[in-house]
Amino acid sequence: MSTHDNQSSPWWTPQVHADRRPILLARNRIEAAIRGYLTDRDFLIVDPPALQRSPGNETHLHAFGATMIGNDGLGTQMYLHTSPEFTLKKLLAAGERRIASLQHVWRNRERSALHHPEFTMLEWYRAGEPYEAVIRDCVALLALAAKATRVSVLRFKDRECDPFAEPERLNVVDAFARYAGIDLLATMDDDGTTDGEKLAAQMLALGMDVPDDRSWSYLFSRVLNEKVEPHLGIGRITVLDRYPAAEAALARRTGDDRRVAERFELYACGVELANGFGELTDADEQRRRFTAEMNEKQRIYNERYPLDEDFLAALALMPEASGVAMGFDRLVMLATAAPRIEAVLWAPVAE
Repeated sequence: MSTHDNQSSPWWTPQVHADRRPILLARNRIEAAIRGYLTDRDFLIVDPPALQRSPGNETHLHAFGATMIGNDGLGTQMYLHTSPEFTLKKLLAAGERRIASLQHVWRNRERSALHHPEFTMLEWYRAGEPYEAVIRDCVALLALAAKATRVSVLRFKDRECDPFAEPERLNVVDAFARYAGIDLLATMDDDGTTDGEKLAAQMLALGMDVPDDRSWSYLFSRVLNEKVEPHLGIGRITVLDRYPAAEAALARRTGDDRRVAERFELYACGVELANGFGELTDADEQRRRFTAEMNEKQRIYNERYPLDEDFLAALALMPEASGVAMGFDRLVMLATAAPRIEAVLWAPVAE
């Protein structure tokens, strides 16, 4: 499908809209198919509020701030959520068992072929079920999107992925060894504590560029983005799982190795589509992780976000659950072979 990727006329001019319209109609078909899938499996599709006291507490997620003015004329600092996660988990604490949302979220400092400051996130949770269940959901939804657009493969640029083939299952440690030549476990202690200098030393030995910021998390992300991700989801879906606990702030640790956690990401065509967890329900541990994340955010960006105390209190009532967030716009991109995320948005945010 042509998308006028380099067109000079605005998206709202008739000739550009006519060119974009087939993709936008495909977007609606995919959305309808997903809603049907969720409804058929007894999920309640809910509508969380976007305005929150805390937008999330991960180091590298950046929120849009807003001021809520009360009847007294005084202002309160609020944020547009980066994910509906906190609200959905409060609903699990309230007693819901299968819930989902398909709505807009906002992330600052993000704009590229695969990123947009306002985008649509599909997020869902299964109470009392392992994260293998939401992995199966993810795989099923990719096939569903292909069927809705009548394609046999997903595409991004020159990469293809068969959504109907048996997915590849690959853990993060093996992925780093295979594609980057790095022994990730050698950079972590038995309790999951990380050592940035050990990771930097391995990178230097392999002739890789090592920046001045040698924090383990930053170096981990560099290797993942530059060396590992381009190889994932090529030909078939890749489920990248068992993330280091240091990179899984909202996930519980695995039962067999405290260095890793029940976190997975789903890839197709080298593109990350979904991020899921076996959910952490220990409020004290969650507070420690959020505080550490915000301390790191303060160090790197000189800012921090408040903790959602209601969310932390709700964790005491929340059942064991698995959950996942999927980038809906990216899924539409791959199902329609669109080159940029703006091509699949009804109305992109003005630059």
